[in-house]
Amino acid sequence: MIIVSDTTALSNLIQINKLQLLQHLYSEVIIPTSVYDELYVLVDLEIITKEILDQDWIIIRSVKNTEQVNDLLKVLDIGESEAIILAQELKADYLLIDEKEGRLIATKKRMKIIGTLGILLKAKQKNLIKSVVEEMDKLRQIGFWINDSLYLKITELEKKL
Repeated sequence: MIIVSDTTALSNLIQINKLQLLQHLYSEVIIPTSVYDELYVLVDLEIITKEILDQDWIIIRSVKNTEQVNDLLKVLDIGESEAIILAQELKADYLLIDEKEGRLIATKKRMKIIGTLGILLKAKQKNLIKSVVEEMDKLRQIGFWINDSLYLKITELEKKL
């Protein structure tokens, strides 16, 4: 299974100490070079260590079609743009992305998408975490915006797992 990720989902999982969920769920995750560069800012800010980013299951790849990336840069940032194009180039099974505009563009390109909350639900299904609600609360504490109706919907989904 090929999973390509943009920056935000990885950053959020890192900050709530749940990055390893991706390895358990998918074995490896592919990120474009720009996503690695954006995440490296967390190393510079001493939020994380370099070792967290330099794990062998996080694969860094360059995007080939820079022209398409440049087109997307009109509406998205570099990490989202490269992640979408790299996922397209690799025919990824999933694009891990949270930003609304990026998700809309990926959906129009007929990509399967998953976000941070979807990862948490899958992790709960596989008994990798105790509670999605606990993890959503941690995400909210670090500034990840989850509207109340989505929070309640995820809470109800978790009860059915």
